[in-house]
Amino acid sequence: MLDVHLDRWLRDFGPRGHESVEADSVEHLLDALEARYPRLRFRIRDETGQIRRYVRVFVDGEDVSATTGVTTPLTGARTIDILHSVAGG
Repeated sequence: MLDVHLDRWLRDFGPRGHESVEADSVEHLLDALEARYPRLRFRIRDETGQIRRYVRVFVDGEDVSATTGVTTPLTGARTIDILHSVAGG
């Protein structure tokens, strides 16, 4: 089981604290979260299923958003942190 944490902004659409999820990839993890919390749909991923530009997904502390993204395997992983970054000027 993976221990999933969402940042404060994303908690308005999903679990308020941490959530335990079983998944073998980031894609399947996000599928499971969106099935449990439909309001998360399109908040983390775009319409093509890729992680949004201003969202960061950390697997055991490593940012996978811009590298392997949704295809990242979660075998042996323990914690997932999903953060919505703030942009602006």
